[in-house]
Amino acid sequence: MDKERIKIILITEKHFESEISVSGWVRTKRQSKNVSFISLNDGSTINSLQVVLDMNDFDLKLVDEINSGTSLSVSGKLVKSEGKNQAFELIASNLKILGKSDPDEYPIQPKRHSFEFLREVAHLRPRTNTFSSIFRIRHSIIFAIHKFFNDKGFYNIHTPIITSSDAEGAGEMFKVTSLDLDKKNIDFKDDFFSKPVNLTVSGQLNAELGALALSEVYTFGPTFRAENSNTSKHLSEFWMIEPEMAFYDIEDNMNLAEEMLKYVIKYVLNNCNDDLVFLENLEKNEEKSLPQIQRNEFPLIERLSKITDSNFNRVSYTDAFNILRNSKPNKKGKFKFKVDEWGIDFQSEHERYLVEKHFKNPVIVIDYPKDIKAFYMRSNEDNKTVAAMDVLFPIVGEIIGGSQREERLDMLTKRMDEMNVSKKDLSWYLDTRKFGTVVHSGFGLGLERLVQFITGMKNIRDVIPFPRTPGNCNY
Repeated sequence: MDKERIKIILITEKHFESEISVSGWVRTKRQSKNVSFISLNDGSTINSLQVVLDMNDFDLKLVDEINSGTSLSVSGKLVKSEGKNQAFELIASNLKILGKSDPDEYPIQPKRHSFEFLREVAHLRPRTNTFSSIFRIRHSIIFAIHKFFNDKGFYNIHTPIITSSDAEGAGEMFKVTSLDLDKKNIDFKDDFFSKPVNLTVSGQLNAELGALALSEVYTFGPTFRAENSNTSKHLSEFWMIEPEMAFYDIEDNMNLAEEMLKYVIKYVLNNCNDDLVFLENLEKNEEKSLPQIQRNEFPLIERLSKITDSNFNRVSYTDAFNILRNSKPNKKGKFKFKVDEWGIDFQSEHERYLVEKHFKNPVIVIDYPKDIKAFYMRSNEDNKTVAAMDVLFPIVGEIIGGSQREERLDMLTKRMDEMNVSKKDLSWYLDTRKFGTVVHSGFGLGLERLVQFITGMKNIRDVIPFPRTPGNCNY
């Protein structure tokens, strides 16, 4: 094979009647006495290339060794195809098997597989059409996020993965230690870092330090939650995007969040059409047999377009609470979680009602009760609420959470005392309020939650290559 290999996605009409070389993995093979048809895919596109083998030109024993999963390198002439759903096909003149695949052992045979089964073979599931589409879209989302912030003059900073602080104050963290925790009277001064440390749950506090020097920064890294929740919405390891901006108030923060979400979704619409069309058809055709596709009254591409074309509604927590309290969400007229007392934390069913039933549009809820929010959020003048905001989307509910940060030293220390947050442990954080404090804001976006919404997948385990959940840490 002395010809330069071409990715399937890059093959165009200019290659017609030309000799080209491609490599990939066999999806299917149909064989008769005179001709064999091989569907070859190299992962660059949802569209496989049909390779045609004239059986008079190839050793039958060689062709018999080609099965689903076999890797091949093929060269030949590209011609226009007379078959349906394909613009061209490759008439093979030379073929080489790069790696055999035993059909009795290869688990990804050309038939319908449940998502539960594919999670058990996560090392091979990217070879399926569904997961190759999801992971290509995931890449495009990541690229679009970086491009959005870079084009706006933000700087990407790396915040610690191992940390001694608990940004949210939730305590659900993974300990990192070199000590034998079975021993009695453990002294963490003898540990590797001479103090108790954990895997990070957020890079926000560190990102604030960057913003108060570089003005506009963002983090993009893994975070870890030791929450023993084995549901379709939770992962133990996931990726977070956390921009922090000096001189931004809560209004600026909301504007940026809305602009970013629209930008990313529009980028995917413009650059991932083939994969979106495939997933949309999967959603239509297979939701009965594979009930892990998101159900919605609008097809996938239409509902993504609705996001980019809409202006997000903005409503205070108090107004949202009153809407929910006076609503009739179903025939029984009740939510599973009651809306009976101001100050409750909205559940997913409440968030989705606001978006899907009441406003029928993305919603940003602002000014939450301070008692259900973190210590670093700026207190409003009523001393009951804080300048917090949540962006709510259909199907997934909250997709972004953020706030204007408390820049006033006296108010911040007072809030830390109320919530029993150690001022000693966070003395470095308080220093930013002592030396040139400014109004600043930020938010957090869970990458997997966004990938879920854009791809229509219901289970968050299906939008990350190697999911980590309670009792599961394979590969």
